[in-house]
Amino acid sequence: MPAKKAAAKSAKSNVSAEELLGHYREMLLIRRFEEKAGQLYGMGLIGGFCHLYIGQEAVVVGLEAAADEGDKRITSYRDHGHMLACGMDPKGVMAELTGREGGYSKGKGGSMHMFSKEKHFYGGHGIVGAQVPLGAGLAFADKYKGNDRVTFTYFGDGAANQGQVYETYNMAELWDLPVVFVIENNQYAMGTSVQRSTKSPSMWKRGVAYGIPGEEVDGMDVLAVKTAGERAIKHCRSGKGPYILEVKTYRYRGHSMSDPAKYRTREEVQKVRDERDPIEHVRELLLTGKHATEDDLKAIDKEIKAVVNEAAEFAKESPEPALDELWTDIYATEVQQEA
Repeated sequence: MPAKKAAAKSAKSNVSAEELLGHYREMLLIRRFEEKAGQLYGMGLIGGFCHLYIGQEAVVVGLEAAADEGDKRITSYRDHGHMLACGMDPKGVMAELTGREGGYSKGKGGSMHMFSKEKHFYGGHGIVGAQVPLGAGLAFADKYKGNDRVTFTYFGDGAANQGQVYETYNMAELWDLPVVFVIENNQYAMGTSVQRSTKSPSMWKRGVAYGIPGEEVDGMDVLAVKTAGERAIKHCRSGKGPYILEVKTYRYRGHSMSDPAKYRTREEVQKVRDERDPIEHVRELLLTGKHATEDDLKAIDKEIKAVVNEAAEFAKESPEPALDELWTDIYATEVQQEA
């Protein structure tokens, strides 16, 4: 659907100017942060793998808008957007990407493995699909405690073919766990299109075999994602067990910074940018609804760029971890209190 038509459709929703501007800021922060991360990677300041989230911003921003304080989230290695959307400091995230002491994991986790207990963000996991059973485990802990919390467990269309996903579906439904399984279907997994990797026309429907309800969502429309997220959360909080959201989205960059993405044409990517870009969608809503002017949006972009540049400078100035950090955070020990 062309951006203007999509904007007109979503404009019918009861959304305030403040909410739209909030979504715009959050998505733009992720976009500009990822662009800067790509630059730093090219300069050799980020080592190892680096998976950018450019194009998929509406997914996490929409779902975080539906979440409550205390809800948890866990995802794969394409995780920077999730961190920023849940409120983690861009400085700490960028410092971790560059392997610096000021990073969320003291520079030892890098792009794929950082955490924030304060923001209830549990990674960042490099093994495909490994976070799915862990997400169900987080939900099990919440059910055991009876605290009414929900866990968002994100994974991609490639991971959706992993066997451990379906073992987790079975247990999550059997135990009525409050977990929202979010399939970020960006069409290409590591580099193989969905059409070539599966005969299932809808990935969320695989949950039907286990009794798990779900739906397909336009992942390029932040308002559609938020609305679907609210339905999923309501289902989980009411004690009905898990819910599956297959969020149809698209990544503009390769699987990682080392991927030339020759499995698709430039024209295909440009067509999505022109017709379905999630940030342009909200921008159009703001302008057509007279909630903001072009100058207002330029000012926001300038402000966001300043935040990102500050994060990059913080990362560059932060020292590398001391050598003795190699021996910390390896084992967890339990200290027993005397009666």
